[in-house]
Amino acid sequence: MQSSLIEYLDSVKSRDPAARSRWDVLFYPGVTALGFHRVAHWLWEGHLFFLARLINHLARFLTAIDIHPGAKIGKRFFIDHGFTVIGESAEIGDDVTIYQHVTLGGTNPTTGVGGKRHPTLRSGVVVGSGAQILGPIEIGEGAKIGANSVVTKDVAAGQTVVGIPAKPVPVDAVHYSPGFVPYGTPCGEDCDPSRARLLELEHEIEELRAEILKMKATRQPQPKVKSA
Repeated sequence: MQSSLIEYLDSVKSRDPAARSRWDVLFYPGVTALGFHRVAHWLWEGHLFFLARLINHLARFLTAIDIHPGAKIGKRFFIDHGFTVIGESAEIGDDVTIYQHVTLGGTNPTTGVGGKRHPTLRSGVVVGSGAQILGPIEIGEGAKIGANSVVTKDVAAGQTVVGIPAKPVPVDAVHYSPGFVPYGTPCGEDCDPSRARLLELEHEIEELRAEILKMKATRQPQPKVKSA
């Protein structure tokens, strides 16, 4: 148990350059909230709902992070700062990083049946501050959600999405920041969806021009050859 705790603290430290030591990390709100959630989730799975909710409310009071006891969370999960909400049927894989003011929210089916209402985040996902991920959608492994994005559709593995509503950007995030990308947002103006769309349109125009030139070349009358 001690080795797994040290592994977890080291994983957080590697994602936060402000952390000076494991003791520093140990008192992070996100680490504290996750510790409370592990206990609350164990009680929830044992159908001790009142006690699970009690611990959930205590954790929210102390950390300003609200994780429903029913949420399923994998290994080395890190919430940087706080003010985050994670719904009951949310599922989170390993090595996921979430920044402040993020909501993993649910939908309200017209049938009134609960079921799977919250998103699933696969391993290695990074969610930027202020992002809202809504509904029973899936965020693929290694995907990155830009700050303040509103995501309502599935995101493919390794994809970077930004904007409202969130749209993929045609950039390789590794080009801007090898390895871990803080806040899920690669730096560079090429990540602007409007600029990316403009580049796509310019490329399409160039292709159309090339096709028009080919058509003109085929329609030009061939010089007549005089017979001897």
